[in-house]
Amino acid sequence: MKLLLSEVLQKAHNAKTKAEKINILRKNKSDALVSVFIINFDESVVPVVPLGEDVPYRKNEAPAGTEHSKLEHEARILFHFFKGGSKLTPIKRETMFIQLLEGLHQDEAEVVIKAVNKNLHKRYKVTQACVKEAFPEIVWGGRS
Repeated sequence: MKLLLSEVLQKAHNAKTKAEKINILRKNKSDALVSVFIINFDESVVPVVPLGEDVPYRKNEAPAGTEHSKLEHEARILFHFFKGGSKLTPIKRETMFIQLLEGLHQDEAEVVIKAVNKNLHKRYKVTQACVKEAFPEIVWGGRS
């Protein structure tokens, strides 16, 4: 069974060396994982949803692997929440954002919130240098 993105990040966080972190990231590479790192580290990705850690959503407390969607599948809609992504009204965009968070496992919702706020690396000890080495194909900048 494929790990949740929060589980991949936790495994990388727990790794003792940079080489181990890179190996874990590469073995679990997905479009969603790469997107989360781009959202977090690329300064040209500008959120158009309200920033802050206190997002007013109901946490989905269902156990991992049960009644919730996975960020792996929902990552395709993340573009709506950033400058240049779509022309939704602010109310529609914020409603979609809350619905996304409420549908995800609470740990994955936390990943989205922290990435949007550009502080995912403060929760999970995975640096931009580590991400650049794991995924050298990522082109940084020029996204907004």
